Amino acid sequence: MKRAAVPGAELMGVLGRTLVLASTSPRRMELLSSLGIVFSVVPVAVDESISPDEPAETACLRLAVEKARSANVLDPKAWILAADTLVVVGDILLGKPRDDAEAKSMLRQLSGRDHDVWTGVAIRRMVDGRVFTGAERTRVWFDELPDAAIDTIVRSGECRDKAGAYGIQGLAGVFVSRIEGDYYNVMGLPVGTVVERLKEFS
Repeated sequence: MKRAAVPGAELMGVLGRTLVLASTSPRRMELLSSLGIVFSVVPVAVDESISPDEPAETACLRLAVEKARSANVLDPKAWILAADTLVVVGDILLGKPRDDAEAKSMLRQLSGRDHDVWTGVAIRRMVDGRVFTGAERTRVWFDELPDAAIDTIVRSGECRDKAGAYGIQGLAGVFVSRIEGDYYNVMGLPVGTVVERLKEFS
């Protein structure tokens, strides 16, 4: 398991500007706050529909860019950070569940097997409109999820607004047996990738 070690001071040194998060995701806000980063939040609404033949990497990058470009920010010094996370199990791409029934179906598909978590990141520099992107993949293995456990996870409400209907930092995380890649990527924000893109911008 890899957890990106990125001190908040390094990120702020790279940034040196106003950071705006184009997301109301509690996980993304938590990650930035844990690094000591000062940021503001601008909610965005984009159509997150994905065509059946669209690869996960392409889709998460496309949606992240759409979110970054949709953020209504006027400050020319601002840098807009947006992200989108998708789960792929076999050939099936899982976004956010529409209801509890779909959440249960997703968790049953993940039970006892591995899947990939893709997060696309887009950083938009307001001064010139340039957008830098990056994507991170992490592989996750689940133990078998008994029906009783699935019911408990869904009843907890943690499935809502999460790709694949689970949060690795929540109840479902107890059943994660193995992970290859960036843990923070599964939470929805690959911090290392974000810093690398900010360095390219500087």
